[in-house]
Amino acid sequence: MIKKPLHNFHIPVMGLAYTIDSPIRVAQYGISSVVSIIDDEIIEKMKNFYSSKFNLNYASISTRVEDYRAKRITAYLNMLDDIVTEKFEAFKEEISKNKTALSHFVDMLPNTSELRAGLEHFLTQKEGITSSIKSFIEKHLSPGNIDVNIMTKVDKDNFKNKEQLPVIYNDAHASLRGFAKSRLSSSMVLSAGMNPRLYSYIEEFEDFYPDEKGNIKKKIILKVSDFRSAMIQGNFLAKKGLWVSEYRIESGLNCGGHAFATEGLLLGPILKEFKNKKHELIESAHSLMNKALEQKGKSPVAQPLDMKITVQGGVGTAEEHEFLLNTYNVDSIGWGSPFLLVPEATSVDIETRKLLLESKEKDFYISNLSPLGVPFNTVKGSSNEIIRHQKQSKNRYGSSCPKKLLALSKEYSPEGICTASKKYQEIKLHELEDTKHELSSEIYQRKRDNITEKACLCVGLVNAAYLENGLEIKGERQGVVICPGPNLAYFDKEVLLSEMVKHIYGKANIISHKNRPNIFINEMKMYIDYLKKDIEEFSGKITAGQIKKWNNFKANLLEGINYYQDLLEKTDFFKTDLNIRCHLQHNKSRILQIVIPEN
Repeated sequence: MIKKPLHNFHIPVMGLAYTIDSPIRVAQYGISSVVSIIDDEIIEKMKNFYSSKFNLNYASISTRVEDYRAKRITAYLNMLDDIVTEKFEAFKEEISKNKTALSHFVDMLPNTSELRAGLEHFLTQKEGITSSIKSFIEKHLSPGNIDVNIMTKVDKDNFKNKEQLPVIYNDAHASLRGFAKSRLSSSMVLSAGMNPRLYSYIEEFEDFYPDEKGNIKKKIILKVSDFRSAMIQGNFLAKKGLWVSEYRIESGLNCGGHAFATEGLLLGPILKEFKNKKHELIESAHSLMNKALEQKGKSPVAQPLDMKITVQGGVGTAEEHEFLLNTYNVDSIGWGSPFLLVPEATSVDIETRKLLLESKEKDFYISNLSPLGVPFNTVKGSSNEIIRHQKQSKNRYGSSCPKKLLALSKEYSPEGICTASKKYQEIKLHELEDTKHELSSEIYQRKRDNITEKACLCVGLVNAAYLENGLEIKGERQGVVICPGPNLAYFDKEVLLSEMVKHIYGKANIISHKNRPNIFINEMKMYIDYLKKDIEEFSGKITAGQIKKWNNFKANLLEGINYYQDLLEKTDFFKTDLNIRCHLQHNKSRILQIVIPEN
């Protein structure tokens, strides 16, 4: 029997290490979370840490071992499975014997949960029902998933003795292999866009194919920002006999980490399209997958497999949570950044969590920190920012680049170089000085800032986990890079896991900010600001193609506002925000005032 998920929310991946051990912390309560598996070094450190803490027999894996990257990931995921299984068994035993523990757990479940109703029945019974409740728990409870995340573009070529290794030793390829060879039965989230070479590599592993009954041991989740992208990627994989079990829609800007902006497409209209066209995704993929399975000599699947649609990015209230579930028929809602304020759920050091608690709306911004060249959500005042500015005041720029995960630029070396590295920035600053006389002071400073703003994410995004767990940090002092979504501005206190879950389900309220904008209004504002900034700071030649892009962006924003104005008449969702009509009209006026430059 396939047990239903206990919750209708999940904790998405955050950074390289903020959710590195979240399954150990929350899976026993049925909460699914996502672990980044792109950085084998932090994975090895955390494996050794927990192996020692729980007296497990997991040996260290040296970088001298062949295929050490994949082997480290496999070992860590197997260890997570061991720990989660043991903690889940202990938790089941506790709630079957202790009514107080059972009551606390029941209070964390959604009101609509059938499981909740069943467990509440046992709370009203007299003592001596241990055997019946144990039977019920065994039949209905399951731990949260230990899902993994791979950024598809972080797939650097690797070298040994200056000789390039085969593609399967590329970073993302090795990460995929590490998951594929683990004993986990869970999902792999592929984010940051399509990587055909990596997607093709999935074909090599049997666990990703459906068996005769249509069961898949290792499922594929695609993180997408619009329907067109979902259809293209889903069909690409289906032609290889692979099924996408979930499309995880993320707001392009109202999210944490990298901001993959859409062309002005807003979350509401995107979700509406997925709801209306989900059958197209299913029918297209089912037909293509069966043809591919037959060509591979595998059994076709008679009926389409289960396909979930989930969403994340900027959700902050129970009302928003319920509205997304009910209006767009999504299966789960991702709650990311707010969990950075839950010590029981995420790995964050004390100093960084204090910064997040004290930061206001004006402190959260989209930066140019990322060496990937993709806008990156962060907050002012991080220890990494302070250290970088201290170095720059002494004319020292860039990082020593110890990990090279983002050494993807081939501009100066076939082995790749990271744009946040000392070597790269020194070259670029020297080149900029040679052209200084040709530039206005404003453009010169903008170009200089764009070079020096890049931060070492490989180190900065894992240091919080080292600091929280008392692990040694070697090498150059880098500080912590934190990547929360702007929605975190409205959360200002550290809370227990149970309190956060109750907030999600509307049984408590942990937001003291009275003027928090609605999720859709917040995203809309960010997209308008994004378009205005893109036009104002554009320094290249304005082509017909660029003008068309800006006009499409503007048209999509206006269409989105019209959709929300129509939605306003059909639902009472916006009743908690009495100024919603004013917000929509104000933002419409702002869009209409944006002037698109002419060629």
